[in-house]
Amino acid sequence: MQYIQYYESPLGKILLGADDQGLTGLWLEGQKYFANYLDPEHEEKECEAFEKTRTWLDLYFRGEKPGFLPPIHMIGTAFQKRVWEILLDIPYGEITTYGKIASQIAEKMGLAHMSPQAVGGAVGHNEISIIIPCHRVVGSSGSLTGYAGGIDKKIYLLTLEGVDMSGLFRPTKGTAL
Repeated sequence: MQYIQYYESPLGKILLGADDQGLTGLWLEGQKYFANYLDPEHEEKECEAFEKTRTWLDLYFRGEKPGFLPPIHMIGTAFQKRVWEILLDIPYGEITTYGKIASQIAEKMGLAHMSPQAVGGAVGHNEISIIIPCHRVVGSSGSLTGYAGGIDKKIYLLTLEGVDMSGLFRPTKGTAL
């Protein structure tokens, strides 16, 4: 059984989803793939994962590095989970590229090459945004492309974390505008 709660953030209302193992979703209102893996049979109920997630989000939106993760339960394919685990290793206030993540995955899988586009697909389907920091991934050219929550929200989150935005730019065309 999955549960839901809402959190009011500087970015608007956030829907939280959880089960008995941990947080299963954190969706910004209006984001692409909103509540993709939320069980239709869910109920609004308090649980430990929500309490810890609200504490994490309160710290984060005050501009502090939370220093812990709430319990999370990733729901997705094996490949998606592998990508999301790498996202968890991107330090607060830093960014990486889809290409660098693709190289890491290729190395771990013993492959000569991995498609940055395949990585982008997995990053874009991250159900636990902000906490699993998909906003910290940019194009190799510095393009801020690829955030399901929208480019303005990605810019807000990166700025909140103190990322140097001087080499980054807003894309003029693409799927994540």
